Amino acid sequence: MIHVLITDDDPFIRESLQLIIGLDQDITVVGTCNHGDEALAFIQSGVQVDVVLMDIRMPICDGVEGTLKIKQAYPAISILILTTFDDDEFIVQALRNGASGYLLKNISPDRIVQGIKTVEQGNLLIHPDIAKKLATFISPAPAPSAPLPAMLREYGLTASEQAVVEKISEGLSNKEIAQELFLSEGTVKNYITEILSKLNLRDRTQIAIFYLKKQSGVIS
Repeated sequence: MIHVLITDDDPFIRESLQLIIGLDQDITVVGTCNHGDEALAFIQSGVQVDVVLMDIRMPICDGVEGTLKIKQAYPAISILILTTFDDDEFIVQALRNGASGYLLKNISPDRIVQGIKTVEQGNLLIHPDIAKKLATFISPAPAPSAPLPAMLREYGLTASEQAVVEKISEGLSNKEIAQELFLSEGTVKNYITEILSKLNLRDRTQIAIFYLKKQSGVIS
């Protein structure tokens, strides 16, 4: 059972999400909050939370700041940003602060439910269009990028690990990476563990951001 905390300042949105998400037999909504500070306090109360479904623009403590506070205190909790605002800057800030995914509120309920399950499994969920905007925001005029092995060779990654890094940056799940690279999911997980260690990163979100920065020349 996946324990979800909904955080949104709009009571109608909170109630709608609670109804929609609660219909799935694998998910239970453990609570709803108005802003990021309230979400953190709820988690600190001891109630189990696996995923926080977090709006971006909220009073007192918005989703960007709330993500940072929760991830610093509870790094194992996944945060899925859900908003009506397709805002490049907010996307970058939320991902940098540890969000595991970013969805827009105009998507179907099924995709929201699937998104919760995806990030709860430790996977990164970023729409391709948003990934492209992330790369553009990091470096508006990127220099021509070198092939992936040349870019990451200095970090001691193997060819297979480098390929996994690229697939993570595209927002693929472990299962999808395994299918594309003809690997088992267990092997992909092992590669990701090695990648995090070699690059001194915390999670797959940071791997994606690292790759995009490297590709665009922000990291030399």
